[in-house]
Amino acid sequence: MVADRVTLCECFARDGLQHEPEFVPTDTKVSTVDSFVAAGFRRIEATSYSHPDRVPAFRDASELLAKVPRADGVAYKATCPNPRAVQRALADLDAGHGADELSLLVSATEAHTERNLRTTRARQWANVTEMARLAGGRFSLVGVISMALGCPFEGRVDPGLVAEDFGRFADLGVTLVTIGDTTGLGTPATVGPLFARLAAEYPDVPAVAHFHNTRGTALANCVAALDAGCRFFDSAFGGVGGHPAKIGYGTGMTGNTCTEDLVNLLETTGVATGLDLDLVLAASARCEQALGRPLHSMVARAGFGLLPEGVSL
Repeated sequence: MVADRVTLCECFARDGLQHEPEFVPTDTKVSTVDSFVAAGFRRIEATSYSHPDRVPAFRDASELLAKVPRADGVAYKATCPNPRAVQRALADLDAGHGADELSLLVSATEAHTERNLRTTRARQWANVTEMARLAGGRFSLVGVISMALGCPFEGRVDPGLVAEDFGRFADLGVTLVTIGDTTGLGTPATVGPLFARLAAEYPDVPAVAHFHNTRGTALANCVAALDAGCRFFDSAFGGVGGHPAKIGYGTGMTGNTCTEDLVNLLETTGVATGLDLDLVLAASARCEQALGRPLHSMVARAGFGLLPEGVSL
């Protein structure tokens, strides 16, 4: 590992909770977000403007954004699947409690686009272009490419197509582009070359590593991305999350890269996250309380490992 500092975006409140079959009360969500801010996270994926009938977990998007703690240097991100979602985000911003970042979604494959967004890639790119126009420079925009490392419907995904999508997002003025391994088909052998290619072709637009641990490769893939130059990572406390509860695809566990375990891996190898490790564990416990069950973190059970000499909690 060659980096000395990275930025983590905590995704428990959005990508984590979208997989839950039961609605998590708004105040419970707010209390978890408060613990993330206290631990030092500066990017937090807070909610989604998905249609509440489609993804009921986020029917409280506006209420949540009105209640989360606001602190200097903390950016809240909301997912927007279509232009109507951006209009809702603008209304919240005008009301004084908007998101700071908006995620704009495409999938690398036609089959997943149809299954997840109920449209075609061409129409979704038209939607994304319109969403960027509607946003009008009032948010930081984050492009998201799902199924970038493999698709359960179409198999292998051409890295050249992913790079092309990355470039289209760059042309729209996004500040980051998230590379999503949506069903955990990526491996270090595919992750490393892809992230190295993107860094070489688009040096001014950082890629974000967003890996799912479906096949136990999430942490290994994070190391591969890090070694290829990636400095932005998504993760979720307890390794929770995946696809929305009402949208089934892929098999097995769909959870995100586990925040606690990723922080441990980074910090014990000398890569700073800027987080308070004691408060990371406190936030971990708060997330387990919020969902009423033990989650999937190894570090939540065992504690953090040995830090490099001269580094303390």
